[in-house]
Amino acid sequence: MKIRLLKPFWAAAAGVALLGTAACGASAATNDTTPGPSTSAASTSAEAGTYPLTMEHIMGSTTIEERPQRVVALDPSYIDAALLLEADLVGYVQYRQDPDDPFAPYLGEVNEATKDSVNVGTIAEPNLEQILELESDLIVSAKVRHEALYPQLSKIAPTIFSDSTGPTWKENVVFLGEALDKKEKAEELVTAYEQRAKAVGEEILAAKPEATYSLIRFAGEDTARLYSSDSFIGEIMADMGIPRPVDAPDTTKSIFVPLSAEQILEGDAGLIMVSAFTPEGPEGDAARAQQEKFESNPLWKRLEGDVLPVDDATFLASVSIQGAHAVITDLANHYGVDPHLP
Repeated sequence: MKIRLLKPFWAAAAGVALLGTAACGASAATNDTTPGPSTSAASTSAEAGTYPLTMEHIMGSTTIEERPQRVVALDPSYIDAALLLEADLVGYVQYRQDPDDPFAPYLGEVNEATKDSVNVGTIAEPNLEQILELESDLIVSAKVRHEALYPQLSKIAPTIFSDSTGPTWKENVVFLGEALDKKEKAEELVTAYEQRAKAVGEEILAAKPEATYSLIRFAGEDTARLYSSDSFIGEIMADMGIPRPVDAPDTTKSIFVPLSAEQILEGDAGLIMVSAFTPEGPEGDAARAQQEKFESNPLWKRLEGDVLPVDDATFLASVSIQGAHAVITDLANHYGVDPHLP
């Protein structure tokens, strides 16, 4: 199944990686910041491409008898990864607010690839009966999402879990790729992304050597969220070589540091990306009200950096190769540098 994209830069980038990269396996996990076996992508009891394939993962050991043809993805990052790897995505959880437009714009044109895909409920409450009816031969998710459901899911079809979808988002693409007998393709796509991130980052730093960044998000809470080095945006910026400000608040225990309105100057940087979680309804209303409150505070006007509103669904929620490429393109456009599109 082929995916037709409006802007297929990540697919073309894989071709570049094929020509110029020999050792791409190591780079797939270059920025994995969570050590130990809990984030190990997978190990097999047979050579790649040979089935039955036994994969060791965070929840134990799963044997996949044949090359998977029908995949159910229960986490947004794995939905994107399945489409990236041209898997037959038969089931997915709803991860956008608009049920009539369930797939993110940064994926490009995926109508043909997803025309037979079935919404199997929300991330919080996937419908096990619907999943059973799909007769899938692989279910993929993360412990952080569905640990409690693993015993039931594993009785429906071979089920593999990563530990998380945050710090290991690149590693997880390779994890799914191995299960699909597409590990080499997955590694090439990760490498192509990393090469592009580095190239665009070098362009930005050449134009603005003192560049630093922060990302502040409003989610309707008492405090704003200052995203950490271990977050999705933190990893993208590290791959681009663009640092956080010296002494900026950071943590390895969470993807963000809470900031009160009185602490907002601690989020200052050369570039201050600002996003808000604004779905329809009370949650979105709370986030909008919080953002208005913070931005009307006199301290907000003392921020010295360049404030850039960014798309929350892309910069925060995507956690995928496709989303990361969209972030790079937006940042290249903001700085006025070559986006290095193939």
